[in-house]
Amino acid sequence: MSNVQDYKRRIRSVSNTRKITRAMELVAAAKLRRAQGRIEAMRPYADTMRELIAGVGRAAGSVRGLPLLEQRETVETVAIVPLTGDRGLAGAFNAQVMRHAFALERELQAEGLKVRWVAVGKKGRSTLTFRRRELDGAHVGFTDRPGYADAQAIAHGLGELFTSREADRVVLVYNTFVSALTQRITEQDVLPISADILETSEEERRDDLLRGDFIFEPEPEQILERLLPVYVETQVYRALLESSASEQGARMTAMRNASKNAGELIDTLTLQMNRARQAEITQEILEVVAGADALT
Repeated sequence: MSNVQDYKRRIRSVSNTRKITRAMELVAAAKLRRAQGRIEAMRPYADTMRELIAGVGRAAGSVRGLPLLEQRETVETVAIVPLTGDRGLAGAFNAQVMRHAFALERELQAEGLKVRWVAVGKKGRSTLTFRRRELDGAHVGFTDRPGYADAQAIAHGLGELFTSREADRVVLVYNTFVSALTQRITEQDVLPISADILETSEEERRDDLLRGDFIFEPEPEQILERLLPVYVETQVYRALLESSASEQGARMTAMRNASKNAGELIDTLTLQMNRARQAEITQEILEVVAGADALT
């Protein structure tokens, strides 16, 4: 049975741990607010980019020669890109991304397709390496605060995989931010780019009629060819921001639960320590009484 000093040491240790988890919760909450702000700032840019591509696409005579729009008749190889974090202590954030990615791998292999991997985040890279998956690329060290340059590097690598026909389809797997308590796994095809982005609504067509015709220099096809890689970069960047916000939300929730559990453990240990102290006092009284009886 533990004595009072043992309980005090354990309570002190758990209290120190609780201080760390509380500090990590506050840091994650601050990072989450910044990540949410970046997502909100990104949305108008992404929407404008889509409208711009749709407008240029309407003016283009033909888009069949654009490699990023090529819908291949036979899909033989699929590149899976799981977006994970560089650190742990975020609950099931990293595990659920990799679990979904491996489930997608099994599904594709059951269809007779070959799977290639591109890792984003140290946790994803280490998991894939441990499971002896061959990587076509790994991007790490920025998942806490991803920048547009990081999205450009990832999108460039994925574009090369697709245009060189090493992959016929590219899929991102990541957590979409819903709230600090909820992150939804998302599976998004980024290549080939869906031809739906070239379609426009009736309202956009009316706006075009009101604005009149445009003269393009260079030709619309050339402009579209330059815009499509930027569109891929935008989609990757948006996914990185969603993943970053999800990671901070998951970490904040995990650290809050850890602090709560630490508090409950401290209460239990304090109760046990008081009982041990009471038992020691009772034992000392009994010894004093026994000693007094022996003297009489």
